[in-house]
Formats: sequence, C-alpha cells, structure tokens
Amino acid sequence: MRGMLKTVWISCIGLLLACQEPAGINPAPEEEELVIKDWTDETHGNDVPPDYPTVFPQDQVNTLVIELGSNNWQVIQNNMKALFGYNFGTTQGAGQGGFPQADPEYVPVSVKFNGKEWYKVGFRLKGNSSLSMSWRKGIYKLPFRLNFDRFEDVYPQLKNQRFYGFKELSMAPGVNDESLIREKISGDIFNRAGIASSQTAFYKVYINFGSGLWYCGVYTMVEVVDDTMIENRFGEDDGNIYKPESDFTSFMPDNFEKKNNKAEADFSDVVLLINTLHSPLRTENPAQWREQLEAVFYVDHFMKWLAVNTVMQNWDTYGHMPHNYYLYNHAQQGLTWIPWDNNESLSNRRNTTVTIGLEKINNQWPLIRFLMDDPVYANRYREHMSQFLSEVFTTTAMNNLVDKQYALISPFVIGPYEAEIEKYSHLTSSNAFIAEHALLKQHIATRIQVATEYLEAN
Repeated sequence: MRGMLKTVWISCIGLLLACQEPAGINPAPEEEELVIKDWTDETHGNDVPPDYPTVFPQDQVNTLVIELGSNNWQVIQNNMKALFGYNFGTTQGAGQGGFPQADPEYVPVSVKFNGKEWYKVGFRLKGNSSLSMSWRKGIYKLPFRLNFDRFEDVYPQLKNQRFYGFKELSMAPGVNDESLIREKISGDIFNRAGIASSQTAFYKVYINFGSGLWYCGVYTMVEVVDDTMIENRFGEDDGNIYKPESDFTSFMPDNFEKKNNKAEADFSDVVLLINTLHSPLRTENPAQWREQLEAVFYVDHFMKWLAVNTVMQNWDTYGHMPHNYYLYNHAQQGLTWIPWDNNESLSNRRNTTVTIGLEKINNQWPLIRFLMDDPVYANRYREHMSQFLSEVFTTTAMNNLVDKQYALISPFVIGPYEAEIEKYSHLTSSNAFIAEHALLKQHIATRIQVATEYLEAN
C-alpha cells in the first residue's frame, strides 16, 4: 500500500453506530471524505514486528498529536456523565456509587506522529481513581487508550491498522506522581529484576479538544500486555490471559476478565489455582501442596515479584487492592504474574498493612499469606529480596536511573522547551516536580535500609 492514495465516502449513520453516540450529537457532516495518504506497510501495516526502538525509545521524548475535535469531546462528556453521574470539572455527585462498571466508549480520532497520520483511531478514557480524579477536577491531562483498528468495520480500508506494529497503546498521565517518572522507572526496575513487564517511554502529548491544540504535558506510554508484551517476552501468547479483580479467596468468573480465548469461556486454570491454594494439603502435607501448586502456578516468579514490589513499596496492587496485575498461562511455567499500572509504586503515600515482612497481611490475601506462612516459600521471598538488593536495587544504580529520567523530561515539564500548566497537568507546582526528584531518591534509600535490616534480622 506504499504511496497509495485512497478515498472513500462513509455515511454519518455508520459512524454514529460505531461511536454509539447519544441522541442529539452529530459528530460529522452527512458525508465525510476519508483520504489516506501516509499508509506504508512499515508504519501502518500488521505484517511487521513491533518496532520497539521507534515507539518506546529510552533516550528521547517522542511527540504525539491527537485531533479529537469538539464533537468527539462532547460525546466523551456525555458518556462520562452517564458513567460517573457528574460533569467534567465538578464534584457534584462525586463519590456516589464508586467506579463505573463499564469502560468509557471509543471515539474515532486522528493521531499524528513523526510526520505521518493514523486514521480513525479508537480513543477512549481509561482508569479508575486516576480517571475519576482527573475528571472531577476538570484536568484535561486525562488517562487514555488508543486502539488503531477499532473502527475497521466502519472503515474497511483501515483493516488491521497498526502503529509500527502495535495495535493498542496505553497513556498514563502521572496522577498522584509529582515526579512523573514512577510508571516508567518501576517498569524498568521490574524488567531489570527479571520480572516481565510492559515497555514504557515518555511522550509529549498535544490534543485538540475543538479549539486548537493544547499541550497536555508528558505522558508515559505503556505497552498493552495482551497486545504485544506477552508474545514479545514469552515467545507465545496462546495461553489464557487474564486481567483479574480478585483477592483469590474464591473464584467468581466476573473477577477474571479474559483478554483472549473468550469463546471457550474456559477458566479451569484459575479455578485449579484457587482450589489448590485453599487445599487442606497446605497444612496436612505442605510438600505435596507445594508440588501441586507449582504445577499450575509459577510460584517462584510470584515470590520474586512479591519481594521486588514490597521493597519498592507499591500499595495499589495485590495485598492492598485486588487489581493492577495480569495472569498469563504459560505452556511450561503455568499461570505467571505480570505487574501493571505502577504509577503508585515507589511511594508511601498511604499507610497500609504491607510491611516489609508482610506480617500484617491476613487471609483476605491468601496468595500472599498462605505462601509466606510456608517456610520454604518465605525463605525464597528473602532470597529474592537479597538478590534484588545486591544486583538491581542499589543506591548507585537507582540514583542514576532517577537522574536520567528526570533530566530527560524536565525540559518538557518545567521548561525551557515546554511547560505543563494548570488544567493540563496533575502537578501542584513546578517546585513540587523539582522537589520530588530528591524525595524519590530518599524513598529508595529508605527502602534499601528497611529491607537490609529485615534480612539481617531474619
């Protein structure tokens, strides 16, 4: 399709159905001309492997321009009012009824990058507390997700549109993170520790909400687990992929969202995991219990994640919240834990029961409590922690990592090239961003000391 110019007329009716817009909203003229002029196999096709160096560079900040438009912005506001019960930028109705049970709707937008355009890309808001907080405060730096072939049924010439090999991408705006780098460096730390995690990179994002482009600050682009990450890291993706909302006290299908293999509706792997976890063998015959558990669940990998996550201090995941992780059923290793949504990591923003030795974790979180009550697994937890402290989470390595990321984004956060401003940023001030750089390094130093003292005492 290189160099090919394609023109097609799409009726407003088809677009309305695809967007599922409320009555009274007219998103486009009666007929719309869609001209595709930038499509190449390398940039837009699906027959090329994901181009990680281009999409996830580690030494530069990319730029993304999104043409949303006033009609789509109105659709989003109507949809969010229906989901949340209150308007953008108001606290009226906030906090009533918790988070919505449905994802926000997709709308078709133009995405521009590196001098090229991607057409009718699915754009939707995402998140729980991060989205609720942004929406309630009227901050335009909203968390969102892109799906590049979401509207291919309406625009067949866009079938299997990709972004340098990626179908979906997630954009995190740094809510509750004055440093704006926690999402990025947490993924880096997990990967350095041998825990497969999504790739991340920084992006300057400009969005036209209908009155021209506005600079919405520095985002962290995050690779979507069930799109490319599993195939890239594990060399396969045929096994079940779950994005759970479960504490593992019992099995409920609604708490294990399947991201693939949906037609089969086969949950036998996670059912077996939960049944084995709660088996009487745990106390009657621990050796047999461990053998059966390891046949379905990659326990050692989980204990490594648990050690790393606890040292870093991350309250917004399993052990305090039943979310922000994936499970992948690997052909050889069994159900494997994958971290997700790390913007609250490397932080003691909230007091929790997650102490370094996990002593206060109760049976509400059996995947931690039952394993830590087993002397063999508790010892593996400490061994993984010791290895993490000596090989990855050192003062020198972490200070270098923090300094590098701060230097990379600061010219686009506080200037001189760009600066985040009120209503388009979650920062409380430029001084807060500067101060958080030192506070983050102090947090790391404190966690190293806490973990070292725990190991010395045990």
